[in-house]
Amino acid sequence: MPHYAIHALDHAGALERRLAHYEAHKAYLGGPLPVQILVSGPLLAEDGETMIGSLFIVEAPDRAAVDAFDAADPFRAAGIWARVEITAFRMRQVALPHS
Repeated sequence: MPHYAIHALDHAGALERRLAHYEAHKAYLGGPLPVQILVSGPLLAEDGETMIGSLFIVEAPDRAAVDAFDAADPFRAAGIWARVEITAFRMRQVALPHS
C-alpha cells in the first residue's frame, strides 16, 4: 500500500487557535480514519517547544484517501494550517546503530 508524507505549517500566530482545537484534533486522529497513521506529531519552532505545524507519515490505498483524511481534520476546518503539502513517500527500513 502506498505511503504519504503530510507536512502542514500553521498560519503565523495560530498557536492559541491550535490549542483551542487540539482535543478535537486528537479525538479525530483516534477515531476511524481513511488512512493508517504510521508516525505523527507536531512540528516545533526553534525553541523546541512551540507547535508550528503537523507532520504525518501515513499508509493509504490512494491519494484520494489522504486528501479525505486531511479535509476532515478539525485543524483544517478551523483554518489553522496555512499550507499543507502531501507527497508520495517510499518507506525504507534503515537500521540505526545503537549508542
